[in-house]
Amino acid sequence: MAKRIDIHPDICNGRPVIAGTRIPVQTIMEFLGAGDSVDDVLEAYPSLKRDDVYACIQFAAKLMANHYQIQKIA
Repeated sequence: MAKRIDIHPDICNGRPVIAGTRIPVQTIMEFLGAGDSVDDVLEAYPSLKRDDVYACIQFAAKLMANHYQIQKIA
């Protein structure tokens, strides 16, 4: 996954993107969340590989493994 996902402050305002592209992980996850299949994503972005999409899923899953705490502000 580390080779397929890049985070750089000068690319897409520091959002995680698929390496070598300007396609944000968020965009791929939105496609999948809307019910599109991996094949649908690959059809929409022919430059991507199946492993790129899987890396996005792994990246998102890893983020969700972090500890979150809800705090009331104000």
